[in-house]
Amino acid sequence: MQEFFKYVFTETVLNLLRYFTIAGIMFYLFYKLLTHKVTKNKIQPTKFAQKKDFFREILHSAMSTFILAGMAILAFTPWIKPHTFIYTNLNDYPIWWIPVSVGLALVVHDTYFYWMHRTLHHPKLFNITHLLHHKSTNPSPWTAYSFHALEAVAEGAVVLVLVFVMPMHPLSLALFNVAALIINVYGHLGYEIMPKGFRKSFLFEILNSSTYHNVHHAKFKGNYSLYFRVWDRVMGTEHPDYVKVYDAIQERRFGSAPEK
Repeated sequence: MQEFFKYVFTETVLNLLRYFTIAGIMFYLFYKLLTHKVTKNKIQPTKFAQKKDFFREILHSAMSTFILAGMAILAFTPWIKPHTFIYTNLNDYPIWWIPVSVGLALVVHDTYFYWMHRTLHHPKLFNITHLLHHKSTNPSPWTAYSFHALEAVAEGAVVLVLVFVMPMHPLSLALFNVAALIINVYGHLGYEIMPKGFRKSFLFEILNSSTYHNVHHAKFKGNYSLYFRVWDRVMGTEHPDYVKVYDAIQERRFGSAPEK
């Protein structure tokens, strides 16, 4: 039991440090240090979040961080852990399973997130849950965890899904959480930083960009996925303006539109 309480403390502190470090660094770089150098990268160039928006986002993100940590902790309770695929001995599986499990976790998470996100956009749920997140119509790095408490529970429940569907070492879960947050912060960055070649590569057809999720915040519909364009394209929910908006930003940044 002492080991469990130690894990509770460690997980909570790490979640807070992870959020404030990753979101804080990206906020400082793009909203303070490099602001005048990345004006062409601004996705919504005529609209800027205010200090009150940042404070609201940080407050709700901090509260969400505790809930997200709690969901992860729940998976390690004596009542749940024995029924999961969590393993603590690295030798139980090949070491290569660590990166593979992280990659698979991101795929599972994207599927989970897409359907959870679409559910929260249902008219009967949106106003009491997801509307808080959408108050950030022009998101910033601080928006990443700015959730209503009920949404934070739904967001964090993906950890329970993961440990019940595949073997996960605590290291895998930690790496997954770091990767998920970095991508989440990029999605809410408010600036597009993908290189010019990304538009013409096959990756553009698969991966989300910061513009992809920014369009969702601006339009309140479409582009429900987190990491990949796959589910939106399969289900016909990708916003029709996405490519047009991305190309306009690319032309502003690089001086020429992509070849059709």
